[in-house]
This record gives sequence, C-alpha cells and structure tokens, in this order.
Amino acid sequence: MARKCLFTGKRPNVANAVSHSNIKTKKRQLPNLQRRRLWWEEGERYVRIRLSTRALRTIDKKGLQRYADEAGIDLSRY
Repeated sequence: MARKCLFTGKRPNVANAVSHSNIKTKKRQLPNLQRRRLWWEEGERYVRIRLSTRALRTIDKKGLQRYADEAGIDLSRY
C-alpha cells in the first residue's frame, strides 16, 4: 500500500539532509498518516481508511460523507 493520503493526496517528499560540513544526502519526508476506523453515517457501518491528520481535522469539520464526495471517493469500497 502506497504511503498516500486517500483524501488529500499527500505523498512522501524528497529533500536534502544537510550536514554541518554542508554535505547533502537524500532523505524522505513522510506525511503523518494514520490508519483509522471511522463511523460512516450513510452506510451505517465503520470504514477503515489510511489518511493524514490534516484530513482527520477536515472530517471533524465537514463530516466524512461530504468530504468524500468533494474528494470523489466511494466509501462503499472501504
């Protein structure tokens, strides 16, 4: 499974780790992904989703179904 948020599309970023002597090596900056079991009102069941903490905050604000509709996600698959 890819390290990608289902709702926001956040993915790992590649950046340089710079040492004290200014030597640059590649590093990955991973998104803060959480595996959550959320209650889906319309489906009257729980859905297991891997999503970012930013998406969790937006779900708290808008609601799961409304945010899924905006993102074009079919929750019946999860």
